[in-house]
Amino acid sequence: MILPMSIPSPAEGVLWLGPVPLRGYAFAIILGIIVAVWVSERRWQARGGRAGDIQDIALWAVPFGLVGGRIYHVMTDWQLYFGDGANPIEALYIWRGGLGVWGAIALGAVGAVIGAKQKGIKIVPLLDTIAPTCLLAMGIGRWGNWFNQELFGRPTDLPW
Repeated sequence: MILPMSIPSPAEGVLWLGPVPLRGYAFAIILGIIVAVWVSERRWQARGGRAGDIQDIALWAVPFGLVGGRIYHVMTDWQLYFGDGANPIEALYIWRGGLGVWGAIALGAVGAVIGAKQKGIKIVPLLDTIAPTCLLAMGIGRWGNWFNQELFGRPTDLPW
């Protein structure tokens, strides 16, 4: 029975555009990144920063974040890749899923610091600008779990 207050996940987390799969989880993460960069760019310019600075820093932060997210996932679910009967090379198969947000934030921050240093931008004003938009990106990206039918608890009979 579907409760009136629930929003059921789609039966399939992939939309096929011909032979090309568009995965709902990836779409949510990419949309979150785009929105965060756009809003951060506006916030940065409102502080007196140059147009394009945030986009340039994102070119460092996003790839670092993806690598960090994958490393974190592999570290926390190591048995999938290094346990009995596992194939360690599958740790590189990012198209099969598996990113950890805390690793993405940690290594993404390292990428942002590298990008900021290259542009001569002070770190504290940069972090003050992008911190709220990182939360926004995480909120948008979390919808990917809805597409994947993840992070739901079991049904309850409680009144709420």
